[in-house]
Amino acid sequence: MADPRDRRAVFLDRDGTIIEDPGFLHEPEKVRLLEGAADAIRDLNRAGWLVVTVSNQSGIARGLYTPAAYDAVQRRLDELLLDHGAYLDGNYVCPHHPEFTGPCPCRKPGLKLFQDASNDLGIAFEKSWFIGDRPSDVEPGRRLGGRCFLVATGEGALHERQALALAVPVLPNLADAVREIIE
Repeated sequence: MADPRDRRAVFLDRDGTIIEDPGFLHEPEKVRLLEGAADAIRDLNRAGWLVVTVSNQSGIARGLYTPAAYDAVQRRLDELLLDHGAYLDGNYVCPHHPEFTGPCPCRKPGLKLFQDASNDLGIAFEKSWFIGDRPSDVEPGRRLGGRCFLVATGEGALHERQALALAVPVLPNLADAVREIIE
């Protein structure tokens, strides 16, 4: 019998990887796709990869916006992706922050949201990629046996040295990372 978790996925951070990160984004009208990101996701969709976002949203814990505001931003992202023929197969979010809500297992680099996605969608980590603009976005991939890229968009350029010390390749953006994955 086949392992029920044998599908491949690309786990993406949202803010700074797919969309511009103005900090504590909670207004749907301010959602801006990063250049090439929607087309990159569409290319993954067409190549048969599951595409899953995993995002820390400490603005909820800080009281800066509500879960409903987060959902509105996510719906706007979904609309913008659909305009490019792209879609997300899953969206997982941590609304916590240790200073405000105490420690939790779902805040990246914690593994809980990735494990939830694996259980929900049948994902094999060793067949999957993890992409983001911060070390906390790619550290779960290293721990789960996946492959990783740090992108230089968002805060990525600030973390290049740390990523390279961890043997995580740094690429200019999501489009370049997806080209590497598909090729």
